[in-house]
Amino acid sequence: MILEIAKKEARETFRDGRFRILAAVVIALLAVSLGLGWKRYSDVSRQIEAGRKATRQNWLTQGEKNPHSAAHYGVYAFMPRTPLSFVDDGVDPYTGVSVWLEAHKQNDFKYKPAEDSNTLARFGELTGAAVLQLLIPLLIILLSFTTFAGEREQGTLRQLLSLGIKREDLAAGKALGIAASLGMVLVPAALIGAGVLIFLGDPRVLPDTAARLVLLALFYLFYFAAILGTSLAVSAWSKSTRAALLTLLGFWIVNGLIAPRAFTDVARYLHPTPSAFDFAKMVAHDLENGINGDSSTAQRARELQQRLLKQYQVDRIDKLPVSYRGVSLQEGENHGDEVFDKRYSELWDDFERQNAVRRAGGIIAPLLPMRSLSMALAGTDFAQHRDFAVAAENYRRMFIRMINDDITKNAAGKDLYVRGDDLWQTVPEFQYVAPGVAAVLRANLGSIALLLLWTFAAVCAAWWSARRIEVL
Repeated sequence: MILEIAKKEARETFRDGRFRILAAVVIALLAVSLGLGWKRYSDVSRQIEAGRKATRQNWLTQGEKNPHSAAHYGVYAFMPRTPLSFVDDGVDPYTGVSVWLEAHKQNDFKYKPAEDSNTLARFGELTGAAVLQLLIPLLIILLSFTTFAGEREQGTLRQLLSLGIKREDLAAGKALGIAASLGMVLVPAALIGAGVLIFLGDPRVLPDTAARLVLLALFYLFYFAAILGTSLAVSAWSKSTRAALLTLLGFWIVNGLIAPRAFTDVARYLHPTPSAFDFAKMVAHDLENGINGDSSTAQRARELQQRLLKQYQVDRIDKLPVSYRGVSLQEGENHGDEVFDKRYSELWDDFERQNAVRRAGGIIAPLLPMRSLSMALAGTDFAQHRDFAVAAENYRRMFIRMINDDITKNAAGKDLYVRGDDLWQTVPEFQYVAPGVAAVLRANLGSIALLLLWTFAAVCAAWWSARRIEVL
C-alpha cells in the first residue's frame, strides 16, 4: 500500500506543470553553479600550481647574496584546493589560499577574492552548496505543504482513510513519492558531479575524494529528510494550505536567512576578535617588550651577549667562534615564534569559539550543521585553513633556522658573507597534506549529531502528526 501511494504521489507531482517548471529551474541553477564552481576550482588550482613552481624556481635561482637577505626574499606557500571545493568554496574567498613566508614575520594570508567583490557579490556566490542548502529545501516545501492540508481541504483525506488506509502508511507513501520526485532532480546532478570528479579529478586523491563525496551526499540526504519531515508535520497540523505554506516559508526564512546571520552576530558578540590594526599593534608590542612586557629588545640583546661570552669563555663578541649575528637572528626568531604562537592561538581559538556558537545554532536551524559539514568535507572550513596556516608557519621556521644556522657556523669574523645556489637547494620545497576524511569527521561530531537529531525529530514529528491528523 505504501508503494502504491508513493507511485500515485510521484505520478501526480510529475504531471504538475508547476513542478516541472520548478524542477527545471533548480536543475538549471544547480548545473550552472556546479559548472562555475568547477571552473573556479580549475582556474585556482592551475594558478596555485603555476605559483608553486614559480616561487620554487625563484628561490633556487636567486643568485649569490647574504643568507639573511635570502630569508627576507622568502617564498610563497599555496594551500591546495580539494576537488570538492567546486561544490562549496567555504571560507576560502575570505581567508585566502596563499601566504608569504619570510624572516621575522608571520604574515597574514593575501589575495582574498572577497576583498575584490562588489557589494552585490557579498550577498553570496552562486555555488552548488547554496542551491542544495537553500533552493532544494524551498522546492521540498512547495511540493509538500499541500500533502495533508490540501487533501483535507478537498475532502479526499476522509475518503482515503475510509478505505482503511492507515494514517502512518499514508504519510510514508506521500514522503516516498515526494522523495522520488526530488530524485529526478538530484540524482542526475549527483551522477554528473561524480563523473566530473572521476574523469577530470586528480587520481592521486580519488579514494579520499570519493569517500568525502559519498559522505557529503549522505549528509545532504539527512538534511533533505529533516526538511521533508518538518514539512509533512506542519501540513498535518495546519488547518489550511495557506497556513501550512506561510508556516513553512517562515521556517525556510529562519533556517536559511535569519539564523545564520543571527548566530554569526551572537558569536561575534560573545567572542569578539581584534581588528587587523589592533592585532598588529599587539604583536608589535610583544615583539618589542616581551610577551609579559618585562623584557625589551635591548635587554634581551644584553642577556644574549653575556650568555655567549660565558658559554665560550671569551671577553669580546668579536672573539666568538661562531657568528654573533647568526645567533642573535635565531634568538629573535625564537622570541617572535613565542609571540606569534600566543597571539595567533588566541585569535584562532576565538574564531573556533565563534564557530562553536554557530554550530550550536543548529538546534534551531538544520542549515547550520549542514553548512559546517559541507565546508568540512569540501576542505574549505576554518579548521582546515588553520591546519594549513600552522603547517606553513612550521615550514617558515624550519627554513629560517637553516639559514640562520648557516650564518652562525660560517660567517664568524667575516665582514661580507654571501652564499649561492648550493645553500638554497638544501631548503626542501614546502609540501602540505590536508587532514584525511576520518580526521574531518572526528572534528565535526557535534554537527553530525545535530543533523541526525534534526532528521530523527522531524521524522518522528511527521509520524506523530500523521497518526493524530484530524479529518474536518
